[in-house]
Amino acid sequence: MIKNDCYVPLFTVCVLYTQAMGNKEWREFGRTEVIDNTLNPDFVRKFILDYFFEERQNLRFDLRLEKPLGGIPGKKCGTVIVKAEELNNCRESVMMQFCGNKLDKKDFFGKSDPFLVFYRSNEDGTFTICHKTEVVKNTLNPVWQAFKIPVRALCNGDYDRTIKIEVYDWDRDGSHDFIGEFSTSYRELSRGQSQFNVYEVSCWESCVLSLCTTGNPAQPTSLHYMSPYQLNAYAMALKAVGEIIQDYDSDKMFPALGFGAKLPPDGRVSHEFALNGNPQNPYCAGIDGVMEAYYQSLKSVQLYGPTNFSPVINHVARYASSVKDGSQYFVLLIITDGVISDMAQTKESIVNASCLPMSIIIVGVGPAEFDAMVELDGDEVRISSRGRYAERDIVQFVPFRDYIDRTGNHVLSMARLAKDVLAEIPDQFLSYMRTRGIKPSPAPPPYTPPGQPLQTQI
Repeated sequence: MIKNDCYVPLFTVCVLYTQAMGNKEWREFGRTEVIDNTLNPDFVRKFILDYFFEERQNLRFDLRLEKPLGGIPGKKCGTVIVKAEELNNCRESVMMQFCGNKLDKKDFFGKSDPFLVFYRSNEDGTFTICHKTEVVKNTLNPVWQAFKIPVRALCNGDYDRTIKIEVYDWDRDGSHDFIGEFSTSYRELSRGQSQFNVYEVSCWESCVLSLCTTGNPAQPTSLHYMSPYQLNAYAMALKAVGEIIQDYDSDKMFPALGFGAKLPPDGRVSHEFALNGNPQNPYCAGIDGVMEAYYQSLKSVQLYGPTNFSPVINHVARYASSVKDGSQYFVLLIITDGVISDMAQTKESIVNASCLPMSIIIVGVGPAEFDAMVELDGDEVRISSRGRYAERDIVQFVPFRDYIDRTGNHVLSMARLAKDVLAEIPDQFLSYMRTRGIKPSPAPPPYTPPGQPLQTQI
């Protein structure tokens, strides 16, 4: 809705009207709850109507305010978004109660006034609000009242459909502060009070676009900027680590993947695409080949979010799971600007991968806060997901900015980065081999020049 210069609407309600077949009279069918102090109301209450394929069923939605907008008749005063979905025949209801522990403090005076907003996922991937709890005043450890909700309102009878739950700090003026969010499903919730229904509230900046947050690669402000005079931050990190670790690869062929971009020709968003543009063969010849594929991809894809780590981790894990005899060990290098939008899924992927012959190196570039990356590192607290802890530490994270030489010596900066980022790989490699009882292959016999007999010692 459009804001009136002299008046901000305090109370908004949406009223649905229907017309009987062959009758022009509009009759009120129902109305939503009243929402206060916002120009963008998101109503919880839904309308359930019978649908008749063979009839034209006219609907009218009226938005009513405490006071009229005072606008010009016929002038556009905003947009009403209506979403419809065929309801499942599920008749179940569920009683749920949630509590929070050590939520983020948002109020300058006092603590927080938290409440929960529940969203069910739609068939098109969007989310629709389906429930909102009461506000619990001045606490970081709230216990919300138990509530009953139809299962079809929560997930339309699909037990595995994603349910998103956001946590907010209530403000009187309607500008509620976002605390964090988590995702689950009705199948998980139906397990009741257990370790499976303890969720970590993940909080990130409102802009969750990873590669896109660094801007247009053609602009000097972008971390992907291709300067003719020096490497950008991503290229420096890639070259620093890659040139050392490539010497441990026998064929020097490296699969290079990108995530968080719109791909040509149809602009679909991908979280796992080949940098060289060949999904059937993403391998590049040496680190120079990887660098070339990276530069070419910047010219062909549009950086876009959200940024999901788990698809790339799962990609490498699939290869690693097929070779557990110690003949191969996989190292995944992830270079990121610090924003991650699938934290829960990434933690689960890392826990699953911790029993495989693989390590993950994460290099953070740019000025962002890397709190999420530090948690993934697991040096202080072993990473866990759904009550399972990682079998071993397989993640090493370093922020590139900590290694940049103040005199501008990029060679020195890259050498410092490579030294620290690769420091844990040998121990991670050995820990996997030792826990599996895998011993080194016998050393080859010493070289004997032609014409000299082999010497055997008894």
